[in-house]
Formats: sequence, structure tokens, C-alpha cells
Amino acid sequence: MPLLSGGAGDMLRFITCGSVDDGKSTLIGRLLVDGNAVPDDHLHANGIDGDLAQLVDGLHAERTQGITIDVGYRYFTTARRRYVIADTPGHEQYTRNMATGASTADLAVILVDATKGVRRQTYRHSAIVALMGIRQVVLAINKMDLVGWRQEAFSAIAATYRALTAPLALPTVTAIPMSARLGDNVIDLGAHMPWYDGPALLEHLESVDVASPHGGLFRFFVQWITRDEVTTFRGYAGTVLGGSIRAGEEIVVLPSGKQSRIARIVTADGDLAEASVGQAVTLALADEIDVSRGDLLAAPDGRPPQLADQLAAHLLWLDEAPMLPGRPYLMRLGPATMTATVSELKHQLDIDDGTHKAAKQLAANEIGFANLALDRPMPFDRYDDNRDTGGFVLIDRLTNATVGAGMIRFPLRRAANLRWHDFTVNRGQRSAIKGHRPAVLWFTGLSGAGKSTIADGVEKRLLALGHHTYTLDGDNVRHGLNRDLGFTAADRVENIRRVIETAHLMADAGLIVLVSFISPFRAERARARERLGGDFFFAEIFVDTSLDECERRDPKGLYRKARAGSLQNFTGLDSPYEPPEQPDLHLRTTASTIDAEVEQVLGILRHHGVLDRPDPLRS
Repeated sequence: MPLLSGGAGDMLRFITCGSVDDGKSTLIGRLLVDGNAVPDDHLHANGIDGDLAQLVDGLHAERTQGITIDVGYRYFTTARRRYVIADTPGHEQYTRNMATGASTADLAVILVDATKGVRRQTYRHSAIVALMGIRQVVLAINKMDLVGWRQEAFSAIAATYRALTAPLALPTVTAIPMSARLGDNVIDLGAHMPWYDGPALLEHLESVDVASPHGGLFRFFVQWITRDEVTTFRGYAGTVLGGSIRAGEEIVVLPSGKQSRIARIVTADGDLAEASVGQAVTLALADEIDVSRGDLLAAPDGRPPQLADQLAAHLLWLDEAPMLPGRPYLMRLGPATMTATVSELKHQLDIDDGTHKAAKQLAANEIGFANLALDRPMPFDRYDDNRDTGGFVLIDRLTNATVGAGMIRFPLRRAANLRWHDFTVNRGQRSAIKGHRPAVLWFTGLSGAGKSTIADGVEKRLLALGHHTYTLDGDNVRHGLNRDLGFTAADRVENIRRVIETAHLMADAGLIVLVSFISPFRAERARARERLGGDFFFAEIFVDTSLDECERRDPKGLYRKARAGSLQNFTGLDSPYEPPEQPDLHLRTTASTIDAEVEQVLGILRHHGVLDRPDPLRS
């Protein structure tokens, strides 16, 4: 069955995955060469007549190491269908690469070497395939020529695979025996396995049903709003992500819940009567309602999208810096961007055997199941129902790097009725009787830098002025509120999260709160400013003392213990400190005195009008 240069039919995206030397690249090369999809001069010019894998392993590193390390895409067309092949890496350290290829795939071809059988990586690849929502799996049992074309070898491997992957609940698994090197059962059925009565690989690829799982459920994320001041036209541009929509049909706009109907379906080539999944169009509504970029248009009946500010999702971590619960990230769900925090990491998934492991963080290429809290309710579907409206990425708020990918499983409802309760006595009244505005002074720096000493001096001066204060100190808080936390990166993030909320309550009571914490990560200090600075005066104060000077002072003997190896995860030595880039106040302690530093802190409070009473010590 030759492949044709031009084509018809729909498109099938599929991935190939397997262990080293299982024959992925050779299989793809066989598909392309035997299907006449590669010109003869290209074969001869590159000297790859006898090595089909060279068609695919284009990177020099892949050829020299004999492994696939990146996702390579290949394209071909038959009379029935167009194809996009993603040759994905199989090694554990490239899990994120494989997941990238699988995220848009309709089908997965999982190769098994017939001489080696099902291996540890086979389950891992299948687990990722299941996680990414691929419903069609081809179990390609390759190198059947090396086991004498025996049916018993094929049947045993197929049975082992089905038993091993049963917990994954893969919807459809089709096992095909083949020899990619010799071509049996790749394009056409070979003569060596007369006992096999199933399809060849290409025949299966041409006939497999990859109908969208979301069927007729209309989904449309608004990507852009188009206006024409002359004609007063207003339209909402985007791509139909599920089902179809016709002019005149009713829709609901989420998260607002407002309803309207489709007045026009506009394209560059004129209006359409109907738009279906995959089409990029502009929709005009019959009513003037508030619609913004990131809103989701859906059919008002049937199974509507979920709307929640908390959700449970599988997370695949992509970044070298670990995922830390409690740290806020940006979430990109369709075109919408919001703040999301991993409120709880339920478990880490061991994708080698499917077990769940307790974990406090996720490293690069690790997968976990987590609860996330969003800063506002958002519409979405379960990832199993619609990958476009149920998948998201997480972005580092400081570097703007994509750090994680998520697959939504279900919404969490427990916080739906929680609201901040406003009492008769409010923040302004509490502040008025104290004679000053509430404020939070956030002292950050290495251990031994002098944070607590300066904070203590500032509080003494404020007390002498008759102001109401409280100091939250790192050591003191760990005696009670945070006594369950250690000093890992994840525990430090949670430590600061609790302190931020405690400082917010104290400032709401009208106090000037002095927070003296190492708080080593910029992301957590940014979160403190975001959470506290909107309601109160907030100042980040960098107590800048060199590591050498802090270690020379060593008031608690901690550096000495850390150097001796008896104290792990010590900031500045084996745990990083990220100094502020633009603090509100920069105190260089080796070039100043305590009294001068205290005066600088009081000066910033006066400058911003926090202190209303005159200072008797300055009169």
C-alpha cells in the first residue's frame, strides 16, 4: 500500500516510544521509505540505504549515543489520512520531552523488543500515555525475526503487557507483531507470520477511530476581541475546541454565566452557517454582554464546564528548580492567566511501577497529584473530556519560564462557601485608636546578618512613641505555629506562607508588624508583598551582611555546625539565598551602626505617613 505525495482525509497525530534499541527510529524509517515518502536521491545522498534509523535520528548526539534525546516530528500522507509522527525519547531524564510529544497525540505506538519482552520502561511509557489522555495504543512487538516468528513469543508478551498495564485502564490496546528491519506487518502483512490475522500497522493507523472524546460539547476560548468603530462590530476570535456551533444557537459565557446566542460566524472568506472543532473563527453575539479574553463560551445545556477556584490535577514538573507547595505560580489555562498555588501535594507517582509515594516537592521530570488554589473561579473541563480546556501550564512569576504542565482531574468544592467576614469593628477603627497606620516591615538576610537585632531596636523606639507593635521572629515562630516544619526548600516555603497570613491578621488588628525571617527565596518575598502590600504599608528591608561576616559573628554557632556536617540545608552554605534585587530599604550593616539602621527604618515609616504622632526622641 504505497504512501502518496498528496492526500485527503483527516489527520492522525501519533507518538512512538520504547526503550533503547527497541527500533523506534527504524520503524519510522520503514514507514517513510517503504511508503515512497522519501526521495531516492535523499536516501543515496545521505548514505542511509541500509540504516533506516538515520532518517529520524537527525541530531549528532543521538547518532553517537544511540538514543533519542529530543522529540523529532515527521510527516506523511496516504490516500485516506495525513499523519504527524512524534518520535519521543524513552529515557527517564527526558520524561518531559515525551510528555510534550504525547500532549497532542491521538495514538501511541509502544515498541517492545521481542527478544527482551516487557521492561521497566514499557510500563513508564504506558503510564505517561495514560496520563496524557491517549486512548488508542498500538503494542508493536518488534524484532519477531529474532525469535523465529513464533506466535507463542508474541502471545506471551501481549498477555504480560495487558496484565501489567491493567491498572492504567488504557481504553484500547492493539498488539501487532512485526519486524521493522525487514518490513513485515509495517506497511503490508508479511509472509513469515501466517498465524497473525490482524492488520498491518499502517492499515490500523488508517482505520483507527480517533474521534474527539468531547463529542458534541461546544467549547470556545476567547483569544482576542475584534472591534470596528465604524460598523460597531464586536466579535470574539478563537478556535473551536469542542463540538460545533451554528448561527442562532444559544451559548453561555463563563465565568460570568451570562447567556446570549450566536449572531454571526465570521471568517476572512465570509460568514459560515456552522463552525466545528479545529476551525478558527470570530463569533459575534446577539447581545451586548461583557466578554473578556480568556472567557469560555460553551453550550448552555448538556454537560457544562466546571467552574471553581480549587482543583485537583496531575502535575508534570519541567523545571530544574523543584515545585514547592505554597509557592504561587502563574497558570495559563487556554488564553487566560491567573495566579495558582499548589496547596497540597497529595503524592508523587512512581511511573516505573504505578505506586504512590509521599513527597513534599517535585523535581524535574517527576509527576505528582496535587490540589491547586486559584486566585479566582475559572471555567474548565476534566482533561479526560477535553485536553484543550482541561490542560494548563505553570509559569515562574519571576523568570517567566514554563515550569510545569497539568492535567485537571476534578474540581474541589470545599472552599466554595468561604468568604471573608467583615465585622462591625473594622481595620480603620482599630488603626485610629492606635495613632498610626498598620504596616508590615519585612527584614530579610542571612543568619547572623542582624535582622532580629535591628527589628528589636526599631520596636523599642516604636514602643517609646506609644505605637502598637509585634515582632514575628523565625526562631520564635518555630516553637509553636511552625514547629512541624523542617528546613527543606518546601518547608521554608510553607513556613513563610504561614508567617505571611499571620502578619496579615496582625496588621488587620492595626499593629505595626516586624517580620524577621531569612526568607531566602525571592518568590516568597514577592508573595508577601502581593498579599500584604495591597492592604497595608509594606517594606522589604534587606539586612545586607556578607557570608564571611555572618560566619565570623555566628551568634548561635549554626555556621560551625553546618560546616561540621551536623546541620543540613543551611542557608548560604548548602541551601541558596536569593538577595533582593530592589528592596525598599538596603541596610549595609558592616558600614553602619545599629542606631543609624534603626533611624533609617523609622525614616521610611515617617516618609510614608505610617507614624502620625510626633517622635519625642527627635524633638
